[in-house]
Amino acid sequence: MDLKKYALENKIAVIMDEGLEFILNLIEENQYKNILELGTAIGYSSINFASVDRDIKITTVERNKEMYQYAKKAIKYYYVDSQIELIYADALDVEIDKKFDIIFIDAAKGQYIRLFEKFQKNLAKGGVIICDNLAFHGLVKEIDTIKNRNLKQLIKKIKTFTEYLENNSEYQTEFYTLGDGISVSRLKNGTDS
Repeated sequence: MDLKKYALENKIAVIMDEGLEFILNLIEENQYKNILELGTAIGYSSINFASVDRDIKITTVERNKEMYQYAKKAIKYYYVDSQIELIYADALDVEIDKKFDIIFIDAAKGQYIRLFEKFQKNLAKGGVIICDNLAFHGLVKEIDTIKNRNLKQLIKKIKTFTEYLENNSEYQTEFYTLGDGISVSRLKNGTDS
């Protein structure tokens, strides 16, 4: 089962190699053990995160039934089902009480602000909130050339989210041009939110 190949063949968006490598290094360097992922897709990211260390525990949420079912099979296939808890639901409808070292947002791009605000309470002391796809295939910089109205609206929402992070006084956010554009946000006071 080659997840990356399957994603390419079926036009399923998964994290780019450069972005994945960056996050895997972050997990390893900081010895992060608890991860919340919003937007499982086929399980590619969470399976890779789990491969860093057998002690890593991941809670991942997916609302698309087909993706959820495929991810469930993939997680079992790669023998990481004891590390990954897969939840079939819309992340905006889920209540989670645990604290996480990493909250990885890779779900509906238009909902990033709502997801960030909803789940920031789950960030453990010293943890980070990571968001993917902030360049959205380079289209964020090309917004003026986009003719498709729906796509333009989505790109505007991503730009609004980036501005939200830049102006959020509680967090220090660093932006990386790796992969499809990644942000890493840390609480400024370093305490639980």
